[in-house]
Amino acid sequence: MTNASLEKLARALPFLKWLPELRDPRVLRGDLVAGVTVALVLIPQSMAYAQLAGLPPYYGLYAAFLPPMIAALFGSSRQLATGPVAVVSLLTAAALEPIAASGGTGYVAYAIMLSLIVGIFQLSLGLLRLGVVVSFLSHPVIIGFTNAAAIIIASSQLDRIFGVRVASAAYHYETVWSTIVAAMSQTHWPTLAMAIGASTIMVTLKRVNPRLPSVLIAVAVTTALSWAIQFERIQRVSPAQIDSVAVHEVVRDELALRSELPELNETVLSAERLFRATEKQFGVDDSRTLSAQHSWDTLRLKRDRRVRSVKADIEELKRSRFEYVPGHGDQPGRFYLRGHLPQGSQPDGRLWRIRAVEGAELVMNGGGNVVGTVPKGLPSVQLPQFDLGVILQLISAAVAISLLGFMEAISIAKAMATTTRQRLDANQELIGQGIGNILGSLTQSYPTSGSFSRSAVNISAGAVTGFSSVVTSIVVVATLIWLTPLLYHLPQATLAAVIIMAAAGLINIRAVRHAWLANPHDGIVAIVSFVLTLAFAPHLDKGILIGAGLALVLYLYRTMAPRVAVLARHPDGTLRDAESFGLRTCANISMIRFDGSLYFANTSYFEDKIMERVSLKPELKYVIVVGDGINQVDATGEQMLSQLAERLQGSGIEILFTGLKKQVLEVFHRTGLHDKLGEERFYRTEDSALEHVWQKLGGGHEIDCPLNIVCPVKPSD
Repeated sequence: MTNASLEKLARALPFLKWLPELRDPRVLRGDLVAGVTVALVLIPQSMAYAQLAGLPPYYGLYAAFLPPMIAALFGSSRQLATGPVAVVSLLTAAALEPIAASGGTGYVAYAIMLSLIVGIFQLSLGLLRLGVVVSFLSHPVIIGFTNAAAIIIASSQLDRIFGVRVASAAYHYETVWSTIVAAMSQTHWPTLAMAIGASTIMVTLKRVNPRLPSVLIAVAVTTALSWAIQFERIQRVSPAQIDSVAVHEVVRDELALRSELPELNETVLSAERLFRATEKQFGVDDSRTLSAQHSWDTLRLKRDRRVRSVKADIEELKRSRFEYVPGHGDQPGRFYLRGHLPQGSQPDGRLWRIRAVEGAELVMNGGGNVVGTVPKGLPSVQLPQFDLGVILQLISAAVAISLLGFMEAISIAKAMATTTRQRLDANQELIGQGIGNILGSLTQSYPTSGSFSRSAVNISAGAVTGFSSVVTSIVVVATLIWLTPLLYHLPQATLAAVIIMAAAGLINIRAVRHAWLANPHDGIVAIVSFVLTLAFAPHLDKGILIGAGLALVLYLYRTMAPRVAVLARHPDGTLRDAESFGLRTCANISMIRFDGSLYFANTSYFEDKIMERVSLKPELKYVIVVGDGINQVDATGEQMLSQLAERLQGSGIEILFTGLKKQVLEVFHRTGLHDKLGEERFYRTEDSALEHVWQKLGGGHEIDCPLNIVCPVKPSD
């Protein structure tokens, strides 16, 4: 193969560049150590972030299996650690909660489908070399969103910290308030203690030695403690053991629904078949087709309403708390609603709650919540389920996840590339992230991105090439195959503490203040994005879109009225703003500098400023436009200049241009404006334009002109 062909192949497959470097034992050792170190952080973090995304914790391990390896092989950054991250997990939950019950089969399927959509979008942007589109999300928008997201992430874990259960409200702040109210009377103190213990371990170890895997140590300690004290207390009981009419009714409804559901599904399916056949035979607008569609919709609505009703009743029961009175001899124990114990009863001192309804049995939990059974082995390889209606609902969320996730990844990669002096290709990074999400969806992964904290661990641990991420994936594989039984007793409160600790690191108030100092408009965008993201949560895309829209509007507002300076000669010999320095201007010549691109939004402003000078100077003969600040001219700007030149010419005033950039002159040549005005209207420097004007005015005009340099006469010796 030729060198050019090899170079193209290396660009398409970046791992070919660093693969030979692994022959160096130092590089190989560094990557091995870094890969294992990152895995020790990734495994507990991934489970925590899956919980944040509304998925069973072990789906975080699935997301940590393939995407880190694929993104490293096809991305341009050698040290970027990819996998589940807090913000993307939050966006995933926000996208899916309105259309599916958290943790359910449909929810999981949609999360995997979302990963595929995100991957396709990112891969498309990378292949089309459109990585620049992320620039539409300005830095102030990201600052505001990230700070709000950190608060949402942390507050979303309060129910797991306090061990309470509340219904999700329409807006996040309502859910948080309900959680706080429930915590005032229903806090599960062992759960709270476990969360505080895990947080204390992580904070202490970070202060003692930041290089220690504090998250892993906290997980190991609390898991061992959970196993030792039997943190989870499960009992399977019959409904007869629960002294509650409501429980009996709900269980009966659940059992009845299970027996009815096959028949209901078959009835709906038959109605759909009839509708399809009628539509095919008689067309869409026929009355028989409309009647068949109505019957199908009615049956489907009836079934869905029935399922939702039973599920809502079960969820309501799960929020109830029970007290347990142990049985004696052959007499089974009984559960009573809290506060309804028979007089003289001796409860066991625990607060019990219904964990699940399984057939004719109830699963009661009198302790804290743990991760539970993690399926042993690697996830199965299968195509995500496709539902066009759901895909259309998820498109906007997928775009937000794609852009925000990539912005996080590329900002981390750029920071590391500055340190390592490696070349970074944003489009190739998009390709790597996109392929990682696509192939990840085939192994039951939800959307992933680059992680700031794990990338920092990766590079500080000595990673030199992307092979460190391959090692990380191999360690995750080993965990899935051999170590999953050790994760059963991991408290969910510990995972919640891990999430809150990670969210705390996202809060950056200084960045908002810095944006305000740089430009008050940017500060306003950051604050508005922050407030709206909090207010609209869980509909996070609204806050992002409004913030991005406001940033564009304020940018247009700023560029609609750029600085226009009338120039005059300063005593130091330079041309300066006459108004700012109190300089005298010429009655016959007006030299005007325009500081900004000339486009549709500011052409009228520019024209008004020119005409203002014309009205103020009755003797004006020449207008010299200093164009070194004009970077671009669009069709509207070019048309305005052409018409302005004609209007001024009709008034006996000639317009000239100096210092125009190549791209602006090319526009004038293509449109014919340069030929229309003539070569004598364009000059490279201000002084050459002034020389031309002074010659035209004649009579030694330059001697007294305020735009000329007046040299002082030297005193005689």
